[in-house]
Amino acid sequence: MAINTVIFDIDGLLIDSEPLWKEAADEIFIHYQIQLTEAQYHTTTGLRTKEFVAAWFSKFKIPDTEITVAEKKIVEKVAAKITEKGNPMPGVGYIFDFFQSRQFKIGLASSSPQFIIDQVIQQLNISSFLTATASAENLPYGKPHPEVYLNCAAALKSQPTECICFEDSFNGMIAARAARMKCVVIPVYYQQKEERWNAADLKLSSLQNFAALHLNALNQ
Repeated sequence: MAINTVIFDIDGLLIDSEPLWKEAADEIFIHYQIQLTEAQYHTTTGLRTKEFVAAWFSKFKIPDTEITVAEKKIVEKVAAKITEKGNPMPGVGYIFDFFQSRQFKIGLASSSPQFIIDQVIQQLNISSFLTATASAENLPYGKPHPEVYLNCAAALKSQPTECICFEDSFNGMIAARAARMKCVVIPVYYQQKEERWNAADLKLSSLQNFAALHLNALNQ
């Protein structure tokens, strides 16, 4: 079945917000005497905020009653930080033009709340390219569960096997593969050589490096 649909993750793939999520988490976590290393933080990249908070609060024995409080504060801080200093990742304009020119259906599937998805769409000025968006915020399970990708495909009226997904996180890659979709990963530069990305169909260093040759190969 030929690929005719593309679904993008958002944070760290289309907008350079991953450092902003870490900044926000650090600023809230310090009140609980939690200080994550970069390596620790990246083990939970791609999870929903409530799952991210719950995982670390469990490890550091913080009461469950604080999870919702911390989650809300982190999301509010991230929204403000994206407005203040969120920038598009290299190749965003190129990749949307690439797929639109080929009449692909285009969607977004993110672990972020819908209001942040909408904020990023406006900030990147990409609404005219999009047919559907999907948030995992209120789903029973977030990434690496495939539901958010399956929901986005359904909203686009596409079969999973007609879809190609772009991801930057390991949890997102697993979600896309579990959904039976082709997956292109663009890991952060210092994770590029990690063997775990071999589970993807294609690994690139930037959105702007994706070309017709890659699309043809994924269609075979």
